[in-house]
Amino acid sequence: MRHALLIAMASLVPVAGASAAEGPTTAPNWTRLDVVATGEAHRAPDVATISAGVVTQGARASQAMADNAKRMTATIAALKQAGIAARDIQTSALRLTPQYRYADGQAPVITGYEAANQVSVRFRDVARAGTVLDALVAAGANQINGPNLEVDKPEAALDEARTQAIAAARARAELYAKAAGLHVKRIVQIAETGSGDPAPIRPMMMAARKADATPIEPGEQTLSVNVQVTFELE
Repeated sequence: MRHALLIAMASLVPVAGASAAEGPTTAPNWTRLDVVATGEAHRAPDVATISAGVVTQGARASQAMADNAKRMTATIAALKQAGIAARDIQTSALRLTPQYRYADGQAPVITGYEAANQVSVRFRDVARAGTVLDALVAAGANQINGPNLEVDKPEAALDEARTQAIAAARARAELYAKAAGLHVKRIVQIAETGSGDPAPIRPMMMAARKADATPIEPGEQTLSVNVQVTFELE
């Protein structure tokens, strides 16, 4: 596990101890320092999502749909047999489209129909994803997209990034304060300006060699948190 820290911006602004409307005060003036910092945590994705489906064609709409239903039923059965839970299989698209022949000066003519059925499949064991994909193809699936790889429960990693971001902001505040002949008195405000929900990793799916499962490499994802911290210097 490793961490990366980035500091984006800092600014020093003199601030009066009280406004005129508040009346006289003995509080000294103080200097405001705004620091924007980023904390990062790195995790290996532990969940993969793919879209798998069957595309069939037929001279009649009923023929295309019937053939599609047969092959899709086998595809879903293969998923369940491979240990994918029903809650991780969800129909995402169902389409029936006429196919046309075009000729100059003539109206389009329907030559047949194309049926497509897709399911979204969530793998909770990324290491087995390639084996399941191969089983899908063997069962009749002829359309696969993905995988999208992500961290299933990123909360702990994001909290780790938040801790790193605050530590980085304080360290930079101490540096600015020392350079200005001041010291950090306290944190006035903390604002989280955006959590880095990681973009799904889309690794290239390599063709399987004989007797080998399709390789899926999970790689690593970076989860980041940005904070803006206001310090009081004196």
